[in-house]
Amino acid sequence: MERLEDISLVTQVAVFHNRRAFDKLMKEYQSPVRRFFLTQTLGDTQLSDDLAQDTFIKAYTHIDQFQAKSSFLTWVFRIAYNVFYDYVRSRRETTDIDSGAVRKMNASAGDSNLRMDLYDALQLLSDTERSCITLQLMEGQPIDKISEIMDMPQNTVKSHLSRGKKKMAEFLRNNGYQ
Repeated sequence: MERLEDISLVTQVAVFHNRRAFDKLMKEYQSPVRRFFLTQTLGDTQLSDDLAQDTFIKAYTHIDQFQAKSSFLTWVFRIAYNVFYDYVRSRRETTDIDSGAVRKMNASAGDSNLRMDLYDALQLLSDTERSCITLQLMEGQPIDKISEIMDMPQNTVKSHLSRGKKKMAEFLRNNGYQ
């Protein structure tokens, strides 16, 4: 979607509470947001959908705060990152030790070994490293946008990317990938 069209739709939502305009925005950007959460949750589709829904509810209720300094997608990714960060922070004390086993049992039979190995590799990363990797490699966001989304300096993003890629490469090499 073009930036001007996004701004026009955001204006319609903010000024006239036009839900159809927001529906267009949501349809355009729900796939990248859901992909982001799917990677962050290591394949938990139900949790990913819940977090994506929370993201778009927050986007709708705070749309008047969109200032068009960046693209609408960058703004929505910033909300998504905050939603995920809040979720992780709320769960930190009660992390389920069987979460990895549950994820593997819930995986559909058609999932490839590579996909499971990638999720296992992503699981080794810190939340910040995983977010940086997801935004760059899976969502195609440039470092300056990742920096904006995650509210951290570009060199810090680069450091997280470098560490995360090294950890993933080592894990995948140790599991037979070249």
